[in-house]
Amino acid sequence: MRTHASAQLIGDRSHQCDATATATGPNGARAYALLDGIGSTDEVRDWTRQAARRLARTAAYHADAETGLRAQYGRYAADPDRQGPWARQPDACAVVAVTSPRWLTVAWCGDTRAYLLVGGRLIRLTQDHNLRRVLPPNEDHGGGNRNIVTSYLGSVETDQEVKGRYGHAAIETTTRQLENSRLLLASDGAYEPLEDAGLDLSGYLVGDVAETARAFVDTAVATARAVADPYADNATVLIADLRA
Repeated sequence: MRTHASAQLIGDRSHQCDATATATGPNGARAYALLDGIGSTDEVRDWTRQAARRLARTAAYHADAETGLRAQYGRYAADPDRQGPWARQPDACAVVAVTSPRWLTVAWCGDTRAYLLVGGRLIRLTQDHNLRRVLPPNEDHGGGNRNIVTSYLGSVETDQEVKGRYGHAAIETTTRQLENSRLLLASDGAYEPLEDAGLDLSGYLVGDVAETARAFVDTAVATARAVADPYADNATVLIADLRA
């Protein structure tokens, strides 16, 4: 029986620039990564696929999500082609989860999300790095633009620089004791349409992992196209059953 699966739809974009990857480390740690490429070009698509594989391998090797993401973040930040105010290289929002014998670690930069379904209860593990978080909606205004991210893989900004500007670090992490559960990694094109429609995401996480993953993105794109001003983003999920 399969214990994990991913699915994606291109939506209304010209390129599929999301990517997922998995890897197993030398000590048996398992890494799951999902990247949401920023932009729609061949270059962004190809870079995001490669970056997802690198992130999964590095996180699995270190058996820790934060160590893996920081290693790749630092690698790209040190690239001379990314230096200077006019530098423009591919980048992506990223989330990676790693299971070891006792722990689940999650690290992210951007607005890709991780959720955990435990005993029928859906727990969101990440907080978005975007202007909606920096400026939450209130009775006076609708909040910041959720489509403008405040951290991403490929940035050259340090934790301190991002925190000084936006109030959160460039990379954030969380750790939980590993338990029998279902992990969901999702791009904003997958979770936003369902969330905007007031739908309970946990209702789309029951059943065979491959069938569930496909149904999730199918529903996300159909829901995005059913509103008054329709637009469907790339929709990608990775679903994994975790065992303690």
